[in-house]
Amino acid sequence: MKYILSFCAFIFLFSCTTQKANSKYAKIEYEAGACFGSCPIFTMTINPDRTAMLEAEHFNFSKDFSKGEFSKPREGTFQGVIKEADYNKLISLLNDLDVKNLKDKYGTKNITDLSTSYLRINFTDGTSKNVEDYGKRGSEKLREVYMFIEELRHNQQWTKVK
Repeated sequence: MKYILSFCAFIFLFSCTTQKANSKYAKIEYEAGACFGSCPIFTMTINPDRTAMLEAEHFNFSKDFSKGEFSKPREGTFQGVIKEADYNKLISLLNDLDVKNLKDKYGTKNITDLSTSYLRINFTDGTSKNVEDYGKRGSEKLREVYMFIEELRHNQQWTKVK
């Protein structure tokens, strides 16, 4: 009888453990380009194991923006691990976006001083999707992804590597 109870307890414990679902995203890359003002210029790459690289050029960490910052050296290369809750939120946002069915280009260049964003997704099935968005106004859900990724520069622990 005690073996049956032990077996039942064993089955119960393992059935309650959470199984991590394999991400369908092999790599998530977001690039924010320059504008005629003080738009942050950076590229962030996020891997499925939550490791990330941040290539920060200008206007990423300073509070006082000035065009003189362009004459300063680039801010640097940083690495970190995206918090699990933030990574899961990002994956949820991307899943809601239906990435594979996005247009390749958004925005019109009627206004010449806006930043262009590039969202590059590599999927585990070997396919990829690249989205170029002049003005970062592609759709409401796409803007939400941009804002979320851009906020990761400030709410994660980054270590400068060069």
